[in-house]
Amino acid sequence: MATVAVFVVGGALLAACGGAPAPPPANMGVVVNRPVPSTPLVTEQGATTSLAAYRGRYVLMAPFLTLCQEECPMTTGAILAMEQDVRKAGLARRVVFLEVTVDPWRDTPARLTAYAHRFGANWPLLTGSLSNLTAFWKYFGIYFAKVPEGTPPATDWWTGQPLTFDVAHSDGFILINPAGRERFITVEPPNLHGRLEPGLRQLLDRTGIHNLDHQTPTSWTLPQGLAALSWLVGVHIPSVAST
Repeated sequence: MATVAVFVVGGALLAACGGAPAPPPANMGVVVNRPVPSTPLVTEQGATTSLAAYRGRYVLMAPFLTLCQEECPMTTGAILAMEQDVRKAGLARRVVFLEVTVDPWRDTPARLTAYAHRFGANWPLLTGSLSNLTAFWKYFGIYFAKVPEGTPPATDWWTGQPLTFDVAHSDGFILINPAGRERFITVEPPNLHGRLEPGLRQLLDRTGIHNLDHQTPTSWTLPQGLAALSWLVGVHIPSVAST
């Protein structure tokens, strides 16, 4: 009869079933091993920071913007679910989620704070200058650019004013280990199988609603995202919210 080892990680009991978690599959993204940049970023409180501030913790970082109408609300929703799993596993002090904007034109610290309060993002939301964010995301191969707003224009959820432009950008997430090295990247959007918090769902336009219900075949699911994070941490994180 096989022996299953049970041990304590961050206050939670975790079972080592079948050894260490496997790395993410090649069809999901790319496993890498390189240092992350020290580009200056800005917190919701307006303080200067960088990825070095998160050394010693496991990081899942995603590009987003607060005025996104297609994919970013789903990225925030996916992180909400995975954050619950991490917390219930007793790993909240060892794992940090980050969303870093691709909209330096509008995502001020005040707007990021409003987004966090309204939509429940209780992790760091970071911004920065156009030049710094351009250099930062270029390092990771993440694209972003201003594009025309749709007709009729969507309404800014914070100001109530019509939007004057949109931002096209890459999706996905990046995993960073406690030594400050990038270990995995995917540029695919999440697949939530039609499930999203009502507030976040209201941010989606017609294309976003279609994507929520009919995501691309290459998108990653919540269990896949959690499995990738488990590989980074080195222990299996039980799936509670990410089903």
